[in-house]
Amino acid sequence: MKTKFHFATAIAVLTAVPAASADEIRVLNWQGYGTDLDWAVAEFSEATGHTVVHEYFNSEQEMLTKLRTNPGAYDVVLINAAFTPQAQSEGLIGPIDGSKIANLADVPADLSGNQDLNAGGALHGVPWTWGLTSFAVNTNDFSEAPTSIQVFWDGDFAGKVSIRDDALEAVQFAAIATGQDINDIGDLDAIEAKLAALMPQIRTYWGSENDWNQFMAAGDLSVATFWSGSASRSMSAGLPVQFVVPEEGAIGWLDGLSIPSSSTKQDAAHAFINWMIDPDFYVRWAEEGAPASANAKAAAALPEDAFNKRILGDPAVVARVQFQRPVSAENRETYLELWQGLKAAQ
Repeated sequence: MKTKFHFATAIAVLTAVPAASADEIRVLNWQGYGTDLDWAVAEFSEATGHTVVHEYFNSEQEMLTKLRTNPGAYDVVLINAAFTPQAQSEGLIGPIDGSKIANLADVPADLSGNQDLNAGGALHGVPWTWGLTSFAVNTNDFSEAPTSIQVFWDGDFAGKVSIRDDALEAVQFAAIATGQDINDIGDLDAIEAKLAALMPQIRTYWGSENDWNQFMAAGDLSVATFWSGSASRSMSAGLPVQFVVPEEGAIGWLDGLSIPSSSTKQDAAHAFINWMIDPDFYVRWAEEGAPASANAKAAAALPEDAFNKRILGDPAVVARVQFQRPVSAENRETYLELWQGLKAAQ
């Protein structure tokens, strides 16, 4: 209760508005991704008078379509940094007024200055969360965790390997395995050959966190690609898994909170974003399995044994991360054709 009181009281002082100016804001996000936590929305409404309604998308392309076809319908939108330049270039989102987001001061410059979030020469997405796509192992099958991504091609684990059924993720995973830049792939033939060699190892593909957990719980898999936030939840749930960031590196992603240019509730939208990057909100969310926070003060407030502090808080780990940049439609189509061809040849 002490934390809850501090959170609501402190933010109320910063963002409280007269009841007459209270707004209903509409947030567009993945379902179950932080902004729609019942307790957070309730405390935000109590502190500011603003109410929050959510609408959801199932892919970045669907998110962009909703913004294009429903001007004025949304006030805050979650956009992966790799898609922020496209949204900005189409005029779908507007610049952020940093003076209205006090907690932005605690976001490190390397994140607040991210090239893609600053598309068009101004901040168009407030850094919110980040994480990794790497892999996890079944600890029942390993006496100690592997240090190299090449474990996926180890014949000892044939038939107990899995990767997500996603063309871009598969190609970027193979780019790391072949020592290439995921954002500037120079040898696609090497990637195709690497993935072709992986196919006999694969038991199944996974599509959701729930799929992955079921496979691991049943002992069907020894090693599989996975997301850092999901791994944290799986470990907390007691599954015998360990998340690994190999020596070759991992795929990094960064999510930002943006304000559609057509929003008529700019002040309320800025207040909500400020609430979402507040350290007190994040520490409570982290207890439920949040990704890593872009707010340095929030990250520092985590317990020492917290996954996001123990693993993602290691500078040596962060140094090995390749953060995703925008991918052209042409390249996406090329990767999809490559991936579908490999699966069809199995």
